[in-house]
Amino acid sequence: MMQKFFRIFPLFFLLPSIFLASILLTAGPRPAEADTPLKLLAYGDSLTHGYGLEAGDTFPERLQAALDAAGHSIEVINGGNSGDTSASGLARLDWALMDEPDLVILELGANDGLRGLEPAETKKNLRTILTGLQQFGARVLLTGMQAPRNLGSEYVEEFDRIYPDLARETGVELYPFFLEGVALERDLNQKDGIHPNRAGVDKIVEAILPYIESMIAAEKGS
Repeated sequence: MMQKFFRIFPLFFLLPSIFLASILLTAGPRPAEADTPLKLLAYGDSLTHGYGLEAGDTFPERLQAALDAAGHSIEVINGGNSGDTSASGLARLDWALMDEPDLVILELGANDGLRGLEPAETKKNLRTILTGLQQFGARVLLTGMQAPRNLGSEYVEEFDRIYPDLARETGVELYPFFLEGVALERDLNQKDGIHPNRAGVDKIVEAILPYIESMIAAEKGS
């Protein structure tokens, strides 16, 4: 596993300069021992955080269980925050990177779409997040999101195009739609019809797992 160095880049909200200095002075190469678990940060909104779910049923926890069962030495970190837009996710990214992840699943933008926010701003925020993660040295899987279809065809087309465009521009891997096979399925969602239940989370994990395993193999081979 290639060595990574802790880096913090300028964001809308910067850490106090003294705190930044202390981090940079103490940062150094991370251990490269074969038995050191990789760190995987699941970074997103309520879909990642686990809104409405019992302990043990969240996406990071179910992914951890699946990776453990497959024999992978991975520590999955829940970096979800319910209600986050792409802008608020960008604002707290420096804090999330304090966990020093090797791999990141980036799941943001759903709330931008629900609020009808300008797709160009969403794309700008996500691009800045991706750039920061790449500068840090993390390997990233970008998970796509789709706009509510009642916002009109022009908005839907522009919003849905954000994720494949960004994946192409930045060279990160794309998982086309985080809620693939789960969105609008009554039996796989909670009563609000938006957030997956335990069965829905398990379906997401099952579908995304090959992408995660590919990232793990690439990271270990780098």
